[in-house]
Amino acid sequence: MPMFVDHSPPGQCIFCRLVAGEIPSAKVYEDALTIAFMDIGQVNPGHVLVATKRHAVTLLDITPEEAGAVLQTAQRMARAVQAAFDPPGMTLFQANGPVGGQTVFHFHLHVLPRHEDDGMALAWPRKEPGAAVLQDHAARLRAALPAD
Repeated sequence: MPMFVDHSPPGQCIFCRLVAGEIPSAKVYEDALTIAFMDIGQVNPGHVLVATKRHAVTLLDITPEEAGAVLQTAQRMARAVQAAFDPPGMTLFQANGPVGGQTVFHFHLHVLPRHEDDGMALAWPRKEPGAAVLQDHAARLRAALPAD
């Protein structure tokens, strides 16, 4: 994970300041709800961040409209990355909370071009709890779903 961690208060975070034009950025795109800009900590050429313009900390804090807009902008950026840099793979990465790997506490998604042996690792210990446990987990999630 990146070494940078932004501890700024809400509304003064580095991404809020970038959206407000208070600090420079290599902006790629923006619309009413999102902004896309180059990650200063590039993993590979074309590494773009897509953020909400409104300050929201995690996925749980954005509106459904913002969620849709972020994914649409991410898809637009992925197409541009593919056309401009032609990476053999791409990873979309979004982290929530410090334990989840979030280092800037303003909702954003990484559009990350990938290359063989680029140093990025995305792995976890595989656990196979069994069908009964999975069915129980699914039932708990169904019960917790908000009404439509």
